[in-house]
Amino acid sequence: MDLLIVEPLENEVLQWLQARHRVRLAPELARDPRAFRQTLFNVRSAILPASLRVDAESLSFAPLLRAVGRIDPGLENIDLEACARSGIEIVRGAAATAPAEAEFMIGALITMLRPGAGGGRVTAGRELASATVGLIGLAPAARLMSAMLSGFGSRLIGYDPTLHASDMLWGRWRIEAIGLRELLETADAVCVQLPYYSRYQGLLGERYLPQCKPGQVLVSTSHSALFDEAALAMALRSGRLASAWLDSVEPGLLDEGRPLNLAPNLHTSSRLAGYTQESRVRSVWAVAQRLDEILSQTKPIARDFRAAGANGSAAMPGPPLHGPVSGPAPFSAEAEEAPPEADAADGDEALPTPEVIAPDDALKPDATAERAADPASR
Repeated sequence: MDLLIVEPLENEVLQWLQARHRVRLAPELARDPRAFRQTLFNVRSAILPASLRVDAESLSFAPLLRAVGRIDPGLENIDLEACARSGIEIVRGAAATAPAEAEFMIGALITMLRPGAGGGRVTAGRELASATVGLIGLAPAARLMSAMLSGFGSRLIGYDPTLHASDMLWGRWRIEAIGLRELLETADAVCVQLPYYSRYQGLLGERYLPQCKPGQVLVSTSHSALFDEAALAMALRSGRLASAWLDSVEPGLLDEGRPLNLAPNLHTSSRLAGYTQESRVRSVWAVAQRLDEILSQTKPIARDFRAAGANGSAAMPGPPLHGPVSGPAPFSAEAEEAPPEADAADGDEALPTPEVIAPDDALKPDATAERAADPASR
């Protein structure tokens, strides 16, 4: 079997895949993890929902598996290390949601900058034309936000721990590169879209948030673990941070007893930034086309497996084969050379570069978007 589809797809995409490969559509497996594992023995690729776990145990049932597609945003229930050891590529349409995310963040900024009731009277709002907007993380949406905000007349400043301030990408996207502390001290509005890695946990915390510009508004599509809960709650309750909007909130973050419970002027949404009809279609086509490339370029050869452990644990995959994760990370215009640590000279602590292995075409900012935008080109 070339492709197992458990995530429902649009009919046009499904027919396109069926015309090229042997496809099995089995949405019922999303509710039966045991049957799902037993189905994997002859599967070369799969498109799976977030409800199914892909880990070392399930991969031990899939000797032919070479790629796993994920339509929805996020990588929940996917063991990236186990997939990398097995040489399995995680295929995502990350850039396909960029237009939707850019629109969402600008809409959230306008909502928070405009007048609202406070102290029994209406306070004057702000216009984007006179605002300095800080971008934390150069995700695919940052490029579109740069163009949109430039149209409003906003001044753009930015910080990304994986890009040196001298990288040509800053100038290409018309963003002034500065340190994280200076960005938070200067910006009237902040957009956080930094990919989350465990090393970034609590990055935006007591070291930076107490120094943010008074009256600042903040919108984030990054994982909420990027923020220190206590520091964010204190900044909101003190009024130094006028308002915050978190679009990716971990379960229980607002529960009673947590610092952000009943925090004033805190808006939350459940990953609505990239959830539009148009982005869904782009994501599906991007994943389908990449899986078609993988299936066309690889042969159905079983991977090597080690014997099961003495404690009866599942057999583990063989030596590392560097399985990539499709979908753009922050891009460097000088791809051949690893970017130096950013803004170590201005007092901010230099952060290590995330260890993301991506295929060559994923390092080109427009490659995934171009494939997703023109499904008929296939």
